[in-house]
This record gives sequence, structure tokens and C-alpha cells, in this order.
Amino acid sequence: MSHPVELPVTWAPRRNRAVLAGICGLLLVLFTVLAFALPSNWQVNDRVAIFVSGLLFSAVGLLLARPRVSADAEGVTVVNFVRRHRLSWPQIVRVNFRQGDPWVMLDLADGTSLAAVGIQPAGGREQAVRAARALRDLVEDHSVAQN
Repeated sequence: MSHPVELPVTWAPRRNRAVLAGICGLLLVLFTVLAFALPSNWQVNDRVAIFVSGLLFSAVGLLLARPRVSADAEGVTVVNFVRRHRLSWPQIVRVNFRQGDPWVMLDLADGTSLAAVGIQPAGGREQAVRAARALRDLVEDHSVAQN
């Protein structure tokens, strides 16, 4: 039996975020140093292009670190790599997290599914299973409360 979850709650792959933030910082420093350390026969626009490349690689890394799932009394907010979705409790029909799935999938009342990338086994399978069960329990509790 799972323990009740107090709202609000947020699930995010924290280890992934920490690693990606470190890598992004390292990339930015590396590309900046590289831009200044180029031989003198390289033009300014070449140096700027290298620096901007570092910025772009870092930005992509930060997008990969963005996913999270937050639940509050009104519903669930799913933040994936690029998009943010706000769902009321009745919109979520089922929480799926099968063996081998890369992240939780939410079945929605309109017949579609939504990936909830913020709950994933990359930070630990058992932690992800606990988070998926907690979200499932919240969905079930709120669907009973709505009826």
C-alpha cells in the first residue's frame, strides 16, 4: 500500500538535472575558452560562431533538464522538453508506467495520451515506480471526489 501524498508535489529526475546542468556549464566554459584560444589568424566572426555554438549546445541541454510533473489541488502540470500542459484532474483517466517504458504515460479523457517525462526510471527505477503510483493514487482519489 502506498502512502498518501500531500499536495502540492513535484516529481522531476533530479539526478539528470544536476548532471545536465553541470555538462551545460562545462560546455559553455569550454566553447568560450576555445573561442578565445583560437589562433590569431581566425576572424572575429569565427570566434563568435564557436561561442554561439556553445550557447546553443547548452540551451539544448537545459531543455533536456526541463521535464517535471507537478500536482496540486486543481490538477496536474506536465512540463516536457518544450511544451507545458495543464490538466484538470477529470482530464486524466489513467496513469501508465509499464516495465521498459521510458517514462509515465497519461491516458486522457479525450482519447489521447500524454507523456509525463518528469517521471522516468533514469533517476532510479524504484523511485519512478513510487512516483507513478503516487500520481495514480492522486488521479484515483480525485476522480472519486469528482463523482
